[in-house]
Amino acid sequence: MKIERLDHLVIDVRDLDRTCDFYVQVLGMERVTFGAGRTALRFGAHKFNLHEVDGPHKLVADRPIPGSADLCLLTRTPMDEVLRHLAACGVTPIEPPSPRAGALGEILSVYIRDPEGNLIEISNAVGEGYRQAPV
Repeated sequence: MKIERLDHLVIDVRDLDRTCDFYVQVLGMERVTFGAGRTALRFGAHKFNLHEVDGPHKLVADRPIPGSADLCLLTRTPMDEVLRHLAACGVTPIEPPSPRAGALGEILSVYIRDPEGNLIEISNAVGEGYRQAPV
């Protein structure tokens, strides 16, 4: 077996609406409803399904804990524009942008927290490996 790509991730949340507002306003994702009234955040060809901790979902992580995710998101928006947008949204980065190791090479990353306390890394691909891969 060979895994090709990631389809979706699940983020455990306490406050569904507050979380959606953040991801829509700050990160430009789209709030969507699917299945029997479930909620997700779609961006590009990917999505984050949202599970409320005390919700009706039957298939969940063994110990769902809001604020335990650490996610890296790639953007083609230049880092200076990312920083201006975050400031305009009232979001303060945890530390200044810095070089990091991404899946395919070097990335330039800034870190923020979502309303649930999850660590969100917003990155620009700068390494050679990203030139061949879609962002």
